[in-house]
Amino acid sequence: MELREHLQIGLEGLRVHRMRSILTMLGIIFGVAAVIAMLSIGEGAKREALEKYKMLGVNNIIVRDKDLSDKELDEVRAKFSRGLSLADAEAIKKIVPTVELVAAQAEKETEARFEDKSTKTTVVGVTDNFKSILNYEAKTGKFLTMDHHERQLRVCVLGDEVARNLFPVQDPIGKKVKLEDQWFEVIGVMGTKSLFTETVGELASRNLNQDIYVPLSAFSSRFDNANRLGSEIKQLTIKIGDSEKLVESASIIRRVIDRRHRNNNDYDLVIPYELLKQEEKETRIYNMVLGSIAAISLLVGGIGIMNIMLATVLERTREIGIRRSLGARRREILIQFLIEAIGLSLVGGLVGIILGVTMSLVINSIAEFHTAITPLSIIVAFGVSGAVGIIFGTFPAKSAAEINPIEALRYE
Repeated sequence: MELREHLQIGLEGLRVHRMRSILTMLGIIFGVAAVIAMLSIGEGAKREALEKYKMLGVNNIIVRDKDLSDKELDEVRAKFSRGLSLADAEAIKKIVPTVELVAAQAEKETEARFEDKSTKTTVVGVTDNFKSILNYEAKTGKFLTMDHHERQLRVCVLGDEVARNLFPVQDPIGKKVKLEDQWFEVIGVMGTKSLFTETVGELASRNLNQDIYVPLSAFSSRFDNANRLGSEIKQLTIKIGDSEKLVESASIIRRVIDRRHRNNNDYDLVIPYELLKQEEKETRIYNMVLGSIAAISLLVGGIGIMNIMLATVLERTREIGIRRSLGARRREILIQFLIEAIGLSLVGGLVGIILGVTMSLVINSIAEFHTAITPLSIIVAFGVSGAVGIIFGTFPAKSAAEINPIEALRYE
């Protein structure tokens, strides 16, 4: 008997018992859909993490001034630490050979106003190195340049959220916003940036979309320090030329700052590359857990297929006996029932893929996190569904092939 005939007989068996076949496929359908949906959630989380830490720069080291209480600050200053300063930046650039660029930034939380609208914001004073290290480009308009810094110009670049709050319908370029008692001309607007919600020192809960960037020179001359003993700057972003020497460079930078700050623990040092690697490790574990949970549904679906196929073999014992008496070999009986089991799995897998993709798209549209469907997840889910059909269909098919034809003909 040819393979085409085996297929016809197997598919005819599924068609005759249509409702039973549909109910049997439900386990595979929901199992495959769960696998795709779970993996898409994990992949979406992975991509968000990658984008977030790439924005910090995987070749960068971040040194950030700690927010200390008044008592702690008094103790630190009494030990002759002035906090982070531009002198620290110069010392790091001079002493650490692997450093390419150092960008200093100062920050102050305040309120931005335009006409009758206002919004909370963080004014960030930066130099042109900031753009070079973090690859900041304005979505509209332009970012700050060296000329703006050298001339202490009152210009600014708005974060996406600030721009939407102050200019819901207008083009902000060329308009002036009020920061405290100072007016700054808007020359650019940034695109949307990821939020930092992990506990990473002073980077915790950092919403970059609420920032307004101004030249550091203008910031220093026009804004009072929020704290009477506050540091000159809030953060140093240091670009390292060789990524393989990040940890070694961080160790040297830490020693330089400790020496200059008289060993006061008044700063945080963060290596985004290490955070990225840790995030990737946690994401892999997360995906494995999600995939394993979803795979249980496929296992249950496979058990359902085996159960139904065993019942089918029992129900069609007489048919098997007749076919064997007419010359059908055991191998042909085995192939017929195996085709039925695989058919259930593959059809269920196809429907499950459609359902899984739909679920991922729905989750992406209504949830606060993004999902990402990869071809690999679809291939894996479909391949596993086919494997389930083969694995769980083999035993019933083998049982059917081993039935004694004489006893089968007597079966009622």
